[in-house]
Amino acid sequence: MCGIVGILGGKSVATDLVDALRRLEYRGYDSAGIATVENGHLDRRRAEGKLRNLETRLNAEPLSGRTGIGHTRWATHGRPIERNAHPHMSAKVSVVHNGIIENFRELKEQLSAKGHVFETDTDTEAVVHLITDGMQNGLDSISAVRAALEQLRGAFALGIIFAGEDDLMIAARQGSPLAIGHGRGEMYLGSDAIALAPFTDAITYLEEGDWAVMRRAGAQVFDRTGAPVTRPLVKSVASSLLVDKGNHRHFMAKEIHEQPEVISHTLSNYLDMANGRVSIPDLGIDLATVPRVTISACGTAYYAGLVGKYWIERYARVPVEIDIASELRYREAPLPEGGLALFVSQSGETADTLATLRYARANGQRIASIVNVRTSTIARESDAVLPTLAGPEIGVASTKAFTCQLSALACLAIALGRARGAISEEQEQELVSALIEVPRLISTMLVDETPYVELAHQLSKARDVLYLGRGLSYPLALEGALKLKEISYIHAEGYAAGELKHGPIALIDETVPVIVVAPEDDLLEKTVSNVQEVAARGGQIVLISNADPETVGCELAAHIKIPDAHPLTYPLISAVPVQLLAYHTAVLMGTDVDQPRNLAKSVTVE
Repeated sequence: MCGIVGILGGKSVATDLVDALRRLEYRGYDSAGIATVENGHLDRRRAEGKLRNLETRLNAEPLSGRTGIGHTRWATHGRPIERNAHPHMSAKVSVVHNGIIENFRELKEQLSAKGHVFETDTDTEAVVHLITDGMQNGLDSISAVRAALEQLRGAFALGIIFAGEDDLMIAARQGSPLAIGHGRGEMYLGSDAIALAPFTDAITYLEEGDWAVMRRAGAQVFDRTGAPVTRPLVKSVASSLLVDKGNHRHFMAKEIHEQPEVISHTLSNYLDMANGRVSIPDLGIDLATVPRVTISACGTAYYAGLVGKYWIERYARVPVEIDIASELRYREAPLPEGGLALFVSQSGETADTLATLRYARANGQRIASIVNVRTSTIARESDAVLPTLAGPEIGVASTKAFTCQLSALACLAIALGRARGAISEEQEQELVSALIEVPRLISTMLVDETPYVELAHQLSKARDVLYLGRGLSYPLALEGALKLKEISYIHAEGYAAGELKHGPIALIDETVPVIVVAPEDDLLEKTVSNVQEVAARGGQIVLISNADPETVGCELAAHIKIPDAHPLTYPLISAVPVQLLAYHTAVLMGTDVDQPRNLAKSVTVE
């Protein structure tokens, strides 16, 4: 969740640390801080709230050290106030941390008994004192860190610097991502390659349990046993040019408008458009005999997986089980021999999804993943990867990553269907042709956003909003409700339309907008009956559909028209209206669209 950076530089690093943190602020923005080695001692600056508050502090109280670490925080332990902001430090050591130290209370009790005084409410401070204690007992810096790492339980990425050691930084990774950047006479550390993009494209990704001793001349990596290991040096595809808003007010707006392009890129990776064929990477398993597909993900990625379940079952006739990753891993679900386990994640670092992947592997599943970061942990631990080509997604509320995940899932469903003989060659060509049309159709919906701006005035006054959908539209109802909740803070719920009479209809009165996702498919008639039930109770109906509003047979508060398309593609097309509704409502309400309260982009803790 949090973002960490470190630089062993040739000049003052404070400005570059802040620049790197700005590129990581999507990971957390409760507070920020940096620490540097200043003439042999450690000094730091911290500030509550957004990164700009730290910049103001540094302008008034600059730091000049050539060695430093920085942090932007998403709070797990302790309120988001300056006292709890990272870096944490003693006179000897300073630490930045992403993750959770699960045994910090036990460590704190042990260290307090030795006379250590704790000043914060955080779990990270236990790491500072643990390393300090080792150094006070005669260990050198590196040995003290190694001894401390052996005592830590939980998920963490650490960046550590030391008083009196201008040419030393130690990095450690257990459950949270961490990348080392290689420069000329300089070294860098970051939660992901995006943070390091302005400085270097030469990246080493630490593996699970790795720790590294970094000096300006290079880095030596050790595994969890302390044995030296070699990790590959790769060229990062992250670019500093990609991470700006362009002419858009928010990253979210930019990313919504990028969808025609990035969907096209993703589809091009899997479709032979000339011949109407689908070609996916070799999953290392006979697709014709897969007994079951198990899908797991979190948040918006879970809703993409839910659409994938409908597609795979409909077009490939393969049973699909899907569950939220944090649930599947703990209910110890039995997994069939020879099964395919599919994991969906934008970042490829989602903690619960990664843990569930490891559970599936331990239970004999073939592992495939749909990720947006091909160098991520989930990608590296998969047998096969179906990458999305969404590019960096900075807005916390997922938009283009979602539709790219849908694009990859649609291609997988078609490939499974062909391999199993569930669809013919002609049907494959029909489905491929339908997917090829999607970028163009979405572009037509982005030309005029006036209807969404007008509707936002109505939604902004609501206390509760219901979203309804059937079949492939049900996950879009869930996603629409999530988007509205995330960025406008309006309570919203998504329901299967057929469930309306089983409880949710009790909530409906004239103050409740009901947004119905109902493209003209074979379920429209059934959904229309639910719409009429809402109308009979005074609900304000917003219809998202390509159907003639007259077919609904009741008064509508608004009709958002989507283009006619093949039923396969309606989830991709319907995603755009629910994104725009949430976006314009949030803008009207004045919320922080790109960095909504209490949320972070990449959830790397449980």
